[in-house]
Amino acid sequence: MTSGTPPRDGAIIAVDWGTTNRRAYRIAADGSIGDHLRDDRGVLAMAAADYPPALAALRERLGDLPVIAAGMIGSTRGWHEAPYVSAPADLPALAAAALRIEAAGLTIVPGVSLLTDTRADVMRGEELQVLGAIAAGLAPADAVFCQPGTHNKWIVTEAARIVDVATVMTGELFALLKGHGILAGMLDGVVTDGPAFRAGIARGAGATDLGTALFEVRASVLLGHRAPDEAAAYASGVLIGSDVGARAIDGRTVHLLAEGALADLYKVAIEARGGVTVAVDATAAFLGGVHHLRGYLGL
Repeated sequence: MTSGTPPRDGAIIAVDWGTTNRRAYRIAADGSIGDHLRDDRGVLAMAAADYPPALAALRERLGDLPVIAAGMIGSTRGWHEAPYVSAPADLPALAAAALRIEAAGLTIVPGVSLLTDTRADVMRGEELQVLGAIAAGLAPADAVFCQPGTHNKWIVTEAARIVDVATVMTGELFALLKGHGILAGMLDGVVTDGPAFRAGIARGAGATDLGTALFEVRASVLLGHRAPDEAAAYASGVLIGSDVGARAIDGRTVHLLAEGALADLYKVAIEARGGVTVAVDATAAFLGGVHHLRGYLGL
């Protein structure tokens, strides 16, 4: 395909092109989903020369269609950098700043940045899920979102615009502690909800001495206060408790844009701190975002 001109049936290909994984979907003009795929062809597995044949392979599978791609493909590690849109940002703002590569029939969705006198933050991919959840009626226009992952995201929207984002390296910190340093070898147990995890939440929430709280994982095991197989759950609770405890969520609804074990742990922590959780299907949110964005893009 040599242009971004949509075919008569108005279908497109939507790609969530992440760091390690890639998800691609055929979306019809009415928003219904056709064939789709998921693989490990994230940007870390790609060189610049790999993208044209990768797009050709997607079209061979899903149809000779225009492609809208979001996520890390637009980062400095991706194929072509799509500059961030400054918050507050909505779907029209994303469409206006989208990077069009006409020769490839590709549109790359920009990420969203936040820069104040005291904080700086960025995101790529999450913005389309959040705004898509609102556009698809999965969340209200004024909402708090939490997207657990290696780098957990807290996103606040007002009037269907992203106005704030905070990224927390919770998952990465746990992985680093597990693999390196004095806690290495002590965090191999299964992390599940239970007394140890909830004790960790209580310790981490509001802690101004996170480093001390984490060293207590080792000390409590050495002194027989905590069973060795509880250390991982307790340490995870400390980290997630610290993350959740830093948010003003008491009595508020938090929309969880995730599923699986980590989302379940965040649900426990959020509710332990007085929040109310609502699960949002992240895939449906992404697809809703692309479907509504295409209208602003004219595809």
